[in-house]
Amino acid sequence: MKSIFRPLRQGLTLALALGCATPVLAQARMVDQQDLFHYWILLNTSVKMDAPNSGLNLDKPGCVAVTYTIGSDGVPMNVQVAKVVPRSDLGPAARSAVANFRYGPSLTNRVGRPVSTYYVVPFNAPADKAQRQAMVDACTLPGYGP
Repeated sequence: MKSIFRPLRQGLTLALALGCATPVLAQARMVDQQDLFHYWILLNTSVKMDAPNSGLNLDKPGCVAVTYTIGSDGVPMNVQVAKVVPRSDLGPAARSAVANFRYGPSLTNRVGRPVSTYYVVPFNAPADKAQRQAMVDACTLPGYGP
């Protein structure tokens, strides 16, 4: 009698183990924008965004860090505003711009493996390169990288 249930028990154990491991396997790798080209290539040359007519600090230099996951079809998913420097009402505008990005897989990512990343959207950036870089650096998010 035990020999009849043994394959059934092994099958159930395997199914349970795979069911528990699936969420871990499904998590997208976190990739910095500088390394994103290894996985995905931005296809847009321009994007449209919803810009507010009025709000807090709309005319001040600042940046917005937007996190998202590039799905297997190259479309951003789970687009969220993560950081706004200085505090302003530009978060929704940055979110709408990133949501309109479209990607194609790189040669090393032919299967279209999803990755999580972020993009820093600058607003009213100064012309000076050092000042611009300092502004963008204020929106850098930790935890993304190799």
